[in-house]
Amino acid sequence: MRTVPVVIVGAGPTGLTAATLLAQYGVECLVLERWESIYPQPRAVALDDEVHRILARLGLRDEFAAISRPHRGLRLLDRNMRVLAEFRRDTGPGRHGYPQGSMFDQPELETILRRNLKRQSTVTFRGNAEVTALTQDASGVRVDVTDTATGEHDSVRAAYVLGCDGANSLSRASIGAAMQDLGFTQRWLVIDVATEADLGQWEGVHQLSDPARAGTYMRVGKTRYRWEFQLTPGETADDYRDMARLHPLISRWTGDIPVAELEIIRVAEYTFRAQVADRWRDRRVFLLGDAAHLTPPFIGQGMCAGLRDAMNLAWKLAGVLDGTLAETVLDTYEIERRHHARAMIKLAMFIGTAMTAGGEFGNVIRRAVAPRLHLVPGLTDLATDSRTPPLHRSDLVMRPRLRRGLAGRLCPNAIVDGQRRFDDLAAGRFAIVTSIEPSAAQRADIERRGAVLIVAHPGSELDRWLGTGAARAAVVRPDGAVLHAGRRLLPQTIDAVRPGGG
Repeated sequence: MRTVPVVIVGAGPTGLTAATLLAQYGVECLVLERWESIYPQPRAVALDDEVHRILARLGLRDEFAAISRPHRGLRLLDRNMRVLAEFRRDTGPGRHGYPQGSMFDQPELETILRRNLKRQSTVTFRGNAEVTALTQDASGVRVDVTDTATGEHDSVRAAYVLGCDGANSLSRASIGAAMQDLGFTQRWLVIDVATEADLGQWEGVHQLSDPARAGTYMRVGKTRYRWEFQLTPGETADDYRDMARLHPLISRWTGDIPVAELEIIRVAEYTFRAQVADRWRDRRVFLLGDAAHLTPPFIGQGMCAGLRDAMNLAWKLAGVLDGTLAETVLDTYEIERRHHARAMIKLAMFIGTAMTAGGEFGNVIRRAVAPRLHLVPGLTDLATDSRTPPLHRSDLVMRPRLRRGLAGRLCPNAIVDGQRRFDDLAAGRFAIVTSIEPSAAQRADIERRGAVLIVAHPGSELDRWLGTGAARAAVVRPDGAVLHAGRRLLPQTIDAVRPGGG
């Protein structure tokens, strides 16, 4: 029986990201995917600059830029297509070096993710490989696999298994985990249309607050457009598979463009749910992506959450496997990610309910309140700022209990030396960012630990960032999150690098 350090079940964006990150640390991985080819239909269509930063970390900065387009934010529309409120996002490089929001076509993203994976010498990809069982013992996991093309059965042994196998996860079932429902279920019609015609619409997300049928519109690519409409009781996607039935729903945006110029790519029914697994790990098996959480799509964070899972776990697992981190650091994965994912799901539920609930009464309230939303302190930031909540306190997030600080937040991907950004210098390693000139001994100690020293010069972006947390030194983890921040560059600051390792 073949033995590998890590088996990844599922080759969607989460699994491909986890495999690539592990490969960058030299970890041998086997990726098992039930299907041979990429699922051709679009699903996820949006991501934020924090996740754009992850794609750049994978080496896909230019390739993703070629298949994506920045979006300008969110507009709330009434049933007559009048703008109730508008929340704009910056389409230029922001604090992480990328637009705050980007639109894309998921099959194109998966294509470049798979192509990039082939460049990783330590990763083996197997398509037509359906995982049928995971069996753990004290030293590893037996993974039983069936070749869906030939029917042949075989097994492989892994030190760890990452279950990235979606909402109907066998990995989740194998560890006895169950989804906890957070109380949000809505049936929606999802429509993807291609056309060479220019719809002439505002290049952002349109949220239609119509009590008869809530809807969403966005331009996904050069010729691709996405609509989502809430289904009424008794309706199904089958009622809208031909353009004659579909056109009345989308004509508010397509105007006088001839029906013959509109090509239906997909019409599907989705049940939007808000769920979180009651546990994300059992010993050597971890859950990531939709196997661990399901997010309503109203803030475009479903796929983003899976890539965040991969980014959080990969460097920790690599450190455990090479002996530089203690095995106990793996306990921080669920602590940190579960709270973050739950917060984003709650936000999506709030936005979705605010835009769709209440019938005619809700519509009256929205017409009265929406034009004044920009006057509510903090609400504009919530709608336009792509920053997500800090990670929960853990052994790798040393947050003070009584005040807010930098710990758990992402270090900005700032330009450091006039051209290169923070991520270019850190390159997946621990980093110490400080506005205090370190001594020769401190420099030597930081170098000995394999960390990167980045001095934040007065007035620089990193210096200003440290100041927002009343800090002058911060330990930044390989995933960009701050482990610890303080006012002095103390021995304890340097000791925080590679906790549990040398």
